[in-house]
Amino acid sequence: MTHGGDGDHGARSEITLLVVGLDDSRARSLEAKHIEEMTRLYGGRGPGPLTVEGFVSPDGCFVVALLDGVPVGCGGFHRLAPDVAEIKRMFVDGPVRSRGLARRILHFLEQRAGEAGYTETWLETGSAQPEAIALYTSSGYQPMAPYGEFKGDERCRCFRRPLGDDGSSTGASR
Repeated sequence: MTHGGDGDHGARSEITLLVVGLDDSRARSLEAKHIEEMTRLYGGRGPGPLTVEGFVSPDGCFVVALLDGVPVGCGGFHRLAPDVAEIKRMFVDGPVRSRGLARRILHFLEQRAGEAGYTETWLETGSAQPEAIALYTSSGYQPMAPYGEFKGDERCRCFRRPLGDDGSSTGASR
Protein backbone atom coordinates (compact mmCIF):
# COMPACT_ATOMS: atom_id res chain seq x y z
CA MET A 1 0.00 0.00 0.00
CA THR A 2 1.55 3.30 -1.08
CA HIS A 3 0.35 6.78 -0.32
CA GLY A 4 1.63 10.17 -1.42
CA GLY A 5 2.69 12.17 1.57
CA ASP A 6 3.98 15.45 2.81
CA GLY A 7 7.40 16.50 1.70
CA ASP A 8 9.83 19.29 2.33
CA HIS A 9 9.68 22.36 0.12
CA GLY A 10 6.87 21.03 -2.06
CA ALA A 11 8.55 17.73 -2.94
CA ARG A 12 6.34 14.66 -2.66
CA SER A 13 7.37 11.90 -0.34
CA GLU A 14 6.30 8.32 -0.81
CA ILE A 15 4.74 6.53 2.16
CA THR A 16 4.58 2.75 1.95
CA LEU A 17 2.87 0.54 4.52
CA LEU A 18 4.57 -2.84 4.40
CA VAL A 19 3.32 -5.91 6.26
CA VAL A 20 6.35 -7.64 7.77
CA GLY A 21 7.13 -10.22 10.40
CA LEU A 22 7.83 -8.76 13.80
CA ASP A 23 11.27 -10.37 13.52
CA ASP A 24 12.06 -8.14 10.50
CA SER A 25 15.04 -5.92 11.38
CA ARG A 26 13.08 -2.76 10.49
CA ALA A 27 10.24 -3.76 12.81
CA ARG A 28 12.59 -4.60 15.68
CA SER A 29 14.54 -1.35 15.22
CA LEU A 30 11.34 0.71 15.41
CA GLU A 31 10.10 -1.34 18.36
CA ALA A 32 13.40 -0.62 20.15
CA LYS A 33 12.89 3.12 19.55
CA HIS A 34 9.37 2.81 20.94
CA ILE A 35 10.65 1.03 24.06
CA GLU A 36 13.33 3.70 24.53
CA GLU A 37 10.69 6.41 24.33
CA MET A 38 8.41 4.64 26.82
CA THR A 39 11.35 4.22 29.21
CA ARG A 40 12.13 7.92 28.93
CA LEU A 41 8.50 8.95 29.47
CA TYR A 42 7.61 6.55 32.26
CA GLY A 43 10.88 5.44 33.83
CA GLY A 44 11.83 1.90 34.67
CA ARG A 45 12.70 -0.58 31.95
CA GLY A 46 9.78 0.19 29.66
CA PRO A 47 7.80 -2.53 27.94
CA GLY A 48 9.57 -5.67 26.80
CA PRO A 49 9.80 -6.77 23.18
CA LEU A 50 6.70 -8.44 21.74
CA THR A 51 6.69 -12.09 20.76
CA VAL A 52 6.63 -12.75 17.03
CA GLU A 53 3.99 -15.48 17.08
CA GLY A 54 0.95 -13.35 17.94
CA PHE A 55 1.47 -10.89 15.10
CA VAL A 56 1.19 -13.23 12.12
CA SER A 57 -1.77 -13.87 9.85
CA PRO A 58 -4.53 -14.83 10.20
CA ASP A 59 -4.79 -13.69 13.84
CA GLY A 60 -2.39 -10.77 13.71
CA CYS A 61 -0.41 -8.38 11.58
CA PHE A 62 2.58 -6.07 11.94
CA VAL A 63 3.23 -3.16 9.61
CA VAL A 64 6.20 -0.87 9.03
CA ALA A 65 5.72 2.57 7.49
CA LEU A 66 8.44 3.57 5.05
CA LEU A 67 8.92 7.21 4.11
CA ASP A 68 10.91 7.36 0.88
CA GLY A 69 12.17 3.86 1.70
CA VAL A 70 13.24 4.68 5.27
CA PRO A 71 11.43 2.90 8.14
CA VAL A 72 9.80 5.59 10.28
CA GLY A 73 6.73 4.03 11.92
CA CYS A 74 5.10 0.79 12.94
CA GLY A 75 2.18 -0.89 14.61
CA GLY A 76 0.49 -4.23 14.86
CA PHE A 77 -2.42 -6.18 16.22
CA HIS A 78 -2.91 -9.59 17.76
CA ARG A 79 -5.83 -11.64 19.05
CA LEU A 80 -6.88 -10.57 22.53
CA ALA A 81 -10.25 -12.34 22.58
CA PRO A 82 -12.26 -14.16 19.89
CA ASP A 83 -13.71 -10.92 18.46
CA VAL A 84 -11.16 -8.42 19.82
CA ALA A 85 -7.86 -7.40 18.26
CA GLU A 86 -5.42 -5.49 20.44
CA ILE A 87 -3.38 -2.82 18.69
CA LYS A 88 0.20 -2.64 19.94
CA ARG A 89 3.43 -0.74 19.29
CA MET A 90 1.92 2.21 17.47
CA PHE A 91 5.00 4.37 16.91
CA VAL A 92 6.19 7.10 14.57
CA ASP A 93 9.76 8.38 14.82
CA GLY A 94 9.93 11.88 16.31
CA PRO A 95 11.38 13.78 13.32
CA VAL A 96 8.49 12.72 11.03
CA ARG A 97 5.56 13.12 13.42
CA SER A 98 2.60 15.37 12.62
CA ARG A 99 2.40 14.16 9.00
CA GLY A 100 -0.56 11.81 9.47
CA LEU A 101 1.54 8.65 9.49
CA ALA A 102 0.13 7.32 12.77
CA ARG A 103 -3.43 7.81 11.53
CA ARG A 104 -2.58 5.92 8.32
CA ILE A 105 -1.02 3.06 10.27
CA LEU A 106 -4.01 2.92 12.64
CA HIS A 107 -6.53 2.91 9.79
CA PHE A 108 -4.58 0.19 7.96
CA LEU A 109 -4.49 -1.98 11.10
CA GLU A 110 -8.21 -1.48 11.67
CA GLN A 111 -8.95 -2.56 8.10
CA ARG A 112 -6.76 -5.65 8.41
CA ALA A 113 -8.31 -6.54 11.79
CA GLY A 114 -11.78 -6.30 10.28
CA GLU A 115 -10.71 -8.47 7.35
CA ALA A 116 -9.43 -11.02 9.89
CA GLY A 117 -12.90 -11.19 11.43
CA TYR A 118 -12.48 -9.02 14.49
CA THR A 119 -15.42 -6.81 15.43
CA GLU A 120 -13.60 -4.56 17.89
CA THR A 121 -10.12 -3.15 18.55
CA TRP A 122 -8.70 -2.32 21.96
CA LEU A 123 -5.50 -0.48 22.78
CA GLU A 124 -3.56 1.11 25.60
CA THR A 125 -1.51 4.27 25.76
CA GLY A 126 -0.25 6.35 28.66
CA SER A 127 -1.08 9.59 30.40
CA ALA A 128 2.24 11.12 29.27
CA GLN A 129 1.25 10.70 25.60
CA PRO A 130 -1.41 13.38 24.93
CA GLU A 131 -0.81 13.21 21.16
CA ALA A 132 -1.59 9.49 21.11
CA ILE A 133 -4.72 10.03 23.22
CA ALA A 134 -5.82 12.78 20.79
CA LEU A 135 -5.23 10.47 17.81
CA TYR A 136 -7.29 7.67 19.30
CA THR A 137 -10.19 9.83 20.50
CA SER A 138 -10.34 11.72 17.18
CA SER A 139 -10.41 8.33 15.44
CA GLY A 140 -13.51 7.26 17.34
CA TYR A 141 -11.96 5.30 20.20
CA GLN A 142 -13.87 5.40 23.47
CA PRO A 143 -12.25 5.22 26.93
CA MET A 144 -12.59 1.95 28.78
CA ALA A 145 -11.37 0.52 32.07
CA PRO A 146 -7.79 -0.76 32.07
CA TYR A 147 -7.62 -4.44 31.13
CA GLY A 148 -5.16 -7.29 31.48
CA GLU A 149 -1.64 -6.22 32.37
CA PHE A 150 -2.75 -2.57 32.56
CA LYS A 151 -5.15 -3.02 35.50
CA GLY A 152 -4.06 -0.98 38.48
CA ASP A 153 -1.62 1.26 36.57
CA GLU A 154 -2.88 4.82 36.98
CA ARG A 155 -0.77 5.99 34.01
CA CYS A 156 -2.61 3.71 31.56
CA ARG A 157 -5.33 4.98 29.28
CA CYS A 158 -7.26 2.21 27.54
CA PHE A 159 -9.61 2.60 24.58
CA ARG A 160 -11.92 0.50 22.42
CA ARG A 161 -13.56 0.91 19.06
CA PRO A 162 -16.06 -1.24 17.17
CA LEU A 163 -15.27 -2.21 13.59
CA GLY A 164 -17.82 -2.33 10.79
CA ASP A 165 -18.58 -5.38 8.69
CA ASP A 166 -16.05 -4.22 6.11
CA GLY A 167 -13.30 -3.69 8.69
CA SER A 168 -13.88 0.04 8.81
CA SER A 169 -14.60 1.87 11.98
CA THR A 170 -18.21 2.52 12.79
CA GLY A 171 -19.56 5.95 13.52
CA ALA A 172 -16.35 7.90 12.99
CA SER A 173 -15.55 10.05 10.02
CA ARG A 174 -12.29 9.74 8.16
